[in-house]
Amino acid sequence: MLTVYNCIVNEHDLRLVALAALICGISCFSAVNLLRHVVQSTSRNRYAWLLIAAASTGFGIWATHFIAMIAFTPGIPNAYNAELSVASLAISVLLTAAGMWIATVRGGIDHYLVGGAVLGIGIAAMHYTGMAAFEVEGRIVWNQLLVAASLVSGIVLAALSLLVVLRRPSTLATVAGAVLLTLAICTLHFIAMAAVSIYPDSSIEISIFTIAPMSQAFAAATASLIILVLAATALWIDLRFRRHKIEAERMHGLANAAVEGLIVCDGNRIVSANDSIAALSGIASATLNTMTLGELFGERIASAVAAGNGQAQEADLRGHGDNPIPVELIARNIDYCGKPHLVVAVRDIRERRKAEQEIMRLAHYDPLTGLANRRSFTSRLEAEIAVSAEGGKGNGKGGQLALMLLDLDRFKEVNDLFGHAAGDAVLQKVAHCASSVLRHGQMLARLGGDEFAIIAPNLPDPQAAGRIAEAVLSALRQENRLSPGGMVSASIGIALYPLDADEQAALVSHADTALYRAKAEGKDTFRYFEASMGAQARDRRILEQDLRQAVARGEFRLVYQPQKEISSGRMIGFEALLRWQHPERGEVPPSVFIPVAEDSGSIAQIGEWVLATACKEAATWKNPLMVAVNVSAVQLHNPDFSRKVHEVLLRTGLAAGRLELEITETALVKDMPRALATLRQIKALGVRVAMDDFGTGYSSLSNLRAFPFDKIKIDGSFIKQVDRNDQVATIVRAVLGLGRGLGLPVLAEGVETLDELRFLDAEDCDIGQGYFLGRPGPIEAFGELTGVSSAGDGVKEDDGATAKVENVRGGSILMLQPAAAARSV
Repeated sequence: MLTVYNCIVNEHDLRLVALAALICGISCFSAVNLLRHVVQSTSRNRYAWLLIAAASTGFGIWATHFIAMIAFTPGIPNAYNAELSVASLAISVLLTAAGMWIATVRGGIDHYLVGGAVLGIGIAAMHYTGMAAFEVEGRIVWNQLLVAASLVSGIVLAALSLLVVLRRPSTLATVAGAVLLTLAICTLHFIAMAAVSIYPDSSIEISIFTIAPMSQAFAAATASLIILVLAATALWIDLRFRRHKIEAERMHGLANAAVEGLIVCDGNRIVSANDSIAALSGIASATLNTMTLGELFGERIASAVAAGNGQAQEADLRGHGDNPIPVELIARNIDYCGKPHLVVAVRDIRERRKAEQEIMRLAHYDPLTGLANRRSFTSRLEAEIAVSAEGGKGNGKGGQLALMLLDLDRFKEVNDLFGHAAGDAVLQKVAHCASSVLRHGQMLARLGGDEFAIIAPNLPDPQAAGRIAEAVLSALRQENRLSPGGMVSASIGIALYPLDADEQAALVSHADTALYRAKAEGKDTFRYFEASMGAQARDRRILEQDLRQAVARGEFRLVYQPQKEISSGRMIGFEALLRWQHPERGEVPPSVFIPVAEDSGSIAQIGEWVLATACKEAATWKNPLMVAVNVSAVQLHNPDFSRKVHEVLLRTGLAAGRLELEITETALVKDMPRALATLRQIKALGVRVAMDDFGTGYSSLSNLRAFPFDKIKIDGSFIKQVDRNDQVATIVRAVLGLGRGLGLPVLAEGVETLDELRFLDAEDCDIGQGYFLGRPGPIEAFGELTGVSSAGDGVKEDDGATAKVENVRGGSILMLQPAAAARSV
């Protein structure tokens, strides 16, 4: 070390040594700053930064060497070989570039150290090549030990400088790296200079082609200027980079705050991407920053977005997954880091697409069963009719197109008795069963409620439609057998194109007509459309419509039929019977309009009117006679029925004990728990309850035991010819005995002859009702019985029947002689 000290102090101009050290420090600081840019640059501009950094470092090493050489004062003439001087500069730049490339091509301590060692070798190679360019009138002798020490120190310090700079980049690391690199250059130079001993020898001549020290000084000054320019450039670039980095980080922070994906592009090249787009695509932000828009969205979309028209465009984002992600792109121009860029907002529209698909599905498919809805059905039927029509024109024999309308039997009862959840389950089962028997090309649709439709095109013959309908019904029956709770049956109406109709509306209408016929003829079956059905169906529909308006129009009226004790002839009360005076059809029989009212659902409104009207009329009678009113199954199973009865009694002022509601057995068995609860509520009001048409149902004895009845009414079909038919007589005796055993009075309906009356009297039947005892008529005709004055005397009957008194079992009873025997409805 003393040798090196003596070399610097005694053999060098210290001012120039300081200048060399300053230039070396500036070049090294510039070098490490530029080296950081090499590391942070993309592959496209990495080599440009590498060349700049290598040139700055190489020129700095070269300038340091030759300024220090100018400061060297050997005391004898000297000069510099031009070729070797230039070669030393080239070696300095090339080996520096090689070392920096090795250190930055891939991360890792081994690369940092090897790259730094190559840089150190470059410093040494430049120095000793430069020394080879030094010519002097004397012999140069080298101290091998100091030469080795210079090489080791230069290589080690250079390796350490790159390790410090690149391993953990920071301001402190940059300063430390610059100091270590400066030490590497200066230490190698001055140790190597200390290894030199010059012995003057006049016999050695300096070549005439050498460069004088002053010229070399000018070259060194030029190199120093280049270094200063490069250093200033590096500083400016570094400051600009820092500013851009701060702006980029601020923009990136703002972009990361956005829920939508944001991409900043320089043309088609992505320069920044936020975390949202990275999460959406599954591609890291660092990787996205090396990609193009075309790689993410396709070249066509990328070109349209880059055009910057500002219009939203839908595209598929090609992420790491197998399936592309549907997105919406909106592009805007912005100023980014002092340069125009394009920012692209990327909006995930998977949920929107899913919602659109769901809306489309709901628009064309039934949400409960998944079948096509009415809209899809209408479109498909229209298309199939068009295809069939074209096929018929083309070959003269188009295939049959069958339209089948399917309606569930008694489905309303399922909803009323078990709730809508059970009804929905039934609809789903029907959809599954019917779909399972259809073939490809045949369509099942749900039109609404419990209405379904089947479109079956290209059938070979009309009978094929019947085979499909029977297969559907069989599948439903099989499901009924397998299901513990059973399931409703179905009725199907079939219409054929072009056999039955040649346009859509008529075809649907005819299939609907056939469906009505199937329901009317027993249900759980199918029927083809027949021309004669059309008039009947239209007539029924008109009748249904008129029934809905009949109450409001005042077309209904009540007639009353007497009920009397058979033994004494005492008047007990009346049964209120409904009559419909149609403005065009005239008197419509109850046997015609009551079933229609029950099927169409208008029976509830009509029943309420009958109950209110009968109670209002009975409340005006001076004699406290009973009034009996028939109640339909729909009314009985209405949860509010008992409340409505109570309201009618309060509104009319009729005593509850004077009202008797007649319930048929059929109405009871549909939902026995609900019917029992309703009847108990009615009984709690004081209203009497009679079982109507006893014997025509299928669970009479259990009903008598379970329900709180006050009276049994034997159906008139058992009274007819009871005096002449022993089997009928036996049944009637059994019912009368059952009534006596249960303590229930028995009323016999349909008493039409004196012999029937005498039989019932002989068997101790309590009450009778029928044409022989009194024909139904307006209440005004029974003024003497009700205690309400009437215009005429006596009893006025519907058809002019005359009254007479008959003796029955020692007593007398007023009987009306009918003009024609016919039972009331």
